[in-house]
Amino acid sequence: MWKPSALATILAVASAGSAAAHPHVFVESRAEVVFDAGGRLSAVRHVWQFDEAFTAFAVQGLDENGDGQLSREELQPLAQINVESLAEYDFFTYLQLGESDVAFGAPEEYWLDFYGGRLTLFYTLPVAEPRIVDGATVKLDVYDPGYFVAFEMTRDTPFAMVDAPQACKLTFTPPPALDAAMAETLAQIPQSERQLSPDLMQVTETLSNSATIGCK
Repeated sequence: MWKPSALATILAVASAGSAAAHPHVFVESRAEVVFDAGGRLSAVRHVWQFDEAFTAFAVQGLDENGDGQLSREELQPLAQINVESLAEYDFFTYLQLGESDVAFGAPEEYWLDFYGGRLTLFYTLPVAEPRIVDGATVKLDVYDPGYFVAFEMTRDTPFAMVDAPQACKLTFTPPPALDAAMAETLAQIPQSERQLSPDLMQVTETLSNSATIGCK
C-alpha cells in the first residue's frame, strides 16, 4: 500500500504505477456550478472518471471481503484520502467571480464508484462563503497546470448549472490542441517532476477546460 502522506494519493499512486510520460493520469470530467436558494454561487460538484490503467493500480487490495466486487464502503477510505489530499493541488479547480478568486471549503458528499473497470470520484466543493453574482462574470477552470493529470470534459454536458438564476447563461471553452512537438516535449518530463519550467507552464496553463457564466 502506498503512503498517502508523501503526495496527494491520486498522484502518488499514479507515479508508482504509470508510464514515465506526462500526463500520467487521464480523467474524463464533468462539473456543475451550483447556486443556492437565494441565487448565490455556492458550490462546484465534480464527477471524475479515471482511466483503466490508473484504476487497476489504485484498487489493488481494496476488495476486503474477497467477493470480487468493490463496494462504495470498501472504496470510501480511498475516496476520503483523495479529496483531503487534493487540497494541496487546489483540487485542480479554479473559480473566479469578476476579478476575485473564490475560495472553497472542505470537500463534502464524496464517494468512489467502480464500474466497467474504471473508478469514478464524485465530490462537492462548497464555496467558503456563498457569493452573490450581481451581474459579474463567473469563470470556472478545471485543469492541472503541472500536466500530471490530463482532464477531458464529457462531450454531452461538460459543464452545467444547478438552480442558477434564470438570467444566467453558460459558455464552455475547451483547451486548445497540443501540437505534436510540444506533446513530445511534455512526454519526456520524468514522472517524479511536478514543477515545470516557466516556459512549459506558459503552455500548460492554456490547457484549461473553462466555463464562463454571465448573469444579467
